[in-house]
Amino acid sequence: MSKSGKKGESDTLYEAILTLQSLDECKKFFQDLCTVSELRAMEQRFEVALLLSEGMIYNDILDRTGASSATISRVNRSLQYGADGYQDVLPRIKEKLKADGKL
Repeated sequence: MSKSGKKGESDTLYEAILTLQSLDECKKFFQDLCTVSELRAMEQRFEVALLLSEGMIYNDILDRTGASSATISRVNRSLQYGADGYQDVLPRIKEKLKADGKL
């Protein structure tokens, strides 16, 4: 059972994710785990988070990603008041993207 102690929750999925050893393994695992629409939604939310963290405004994010204003708002709330998951990951991915010449 997870630390929260809620019935039905398990850390096993998160432990499994931590065992992935390459980008290819990660893609294959998530393709098996999620539907195409679930993957696209997660990819879009992460792109929105990255763009918001870079200071891009809602209308530009909407044009660039096709995300709804509700999605952009939800991601922004998570960035501001969430569990800090984005704050843990965004600096790391920005560093990697810059090193790879993609940002």
